[in-house]
Amino acid sequence: MNLFPPLSPTERLASDIQDNGYAIASAQSVAELAGISLADLNHLHLHWQDLPRDPYLKDGGRYRFRRHASYTVTGSVLEMVPHRAHWQSLDYNALHGGIERWFEPITDALAKDPTWQALLKSMAVLLSGLKPVKTWFVEAHQFRIDTSDGIGRPTPEGAHRDGVDFVAVFLVDRQGIKGGETRIFEVNTAAGLRFTLIEPWSVLLMNDERMIHETTPIQPTRAHGYRDTLVVTFRSSGFQDSPKNSPQ
Repeated sequence: MNLFPPLSPTERLASDIQDNGYAIASAQSVAELAGISLADLNHLHLHWQDLPRDPYLKDGGRYRFRRHASYTVTGSVLEMVPHRAHWQSLDYNALHGGIERWFEPITDALAKDPTWQALLKSMAVLLSGLKPVKTWFVEAHQFRIDTSDGIGRPTPEGAHRDGVDFVAVFLVDRQGIKGGETRIFEVNTAAGLRFTLIEPWSVLLMNDERMIHETTPIQPTRAHGYRDTLVVTFRSSGFQDSPKNSPQ
């Protein structure tokens, strides 16, 4: 059984993140914030059809496909930075932390898509109302989790934080699956919430310093199923980077 998420009205998104550590927005709210149409937003899903397989899974799985891009957002100015490795410390990712993971970059077609650009900028502008910063350091991850081998794990590292200020998890599409339940917990209490994102382009927005999150495995309900997401992280103190690349 899917538990539907409690949605925040567009005008309450910032205050709900401030008060609760998270908010969940409908696709209509996402479109309103970005000043784009729902049709254009849904058109972005075409860019999830050719994701390369993730070569770094330590559980031996073949179920995850992804692309990656990094940006800075200063005010409302979005700039893509040269392609870089995704790196997390072991403190935040016990399974895949401590290594540089060079994922394939997003396609030029997606990078140049005005809907994509508007989406990223709008999230940065919203979050700047909660934490005024000069520049956001943004990483965008396209994911497909599929069930070709019977089960797919959206978060093989388990319940975790990402080591950033804010995280946005967009449900892009889900087909032929069951499972994929999102679970979020407050860091210092037992309080939590569980729900299933169903609507394409609905989004979970979290204060990463306050919330831990995970998504349960997916299983097929037909020959082939998948769950597509976009995860965007926002950090105010620079990109996370391997210590060996830090200035001496």
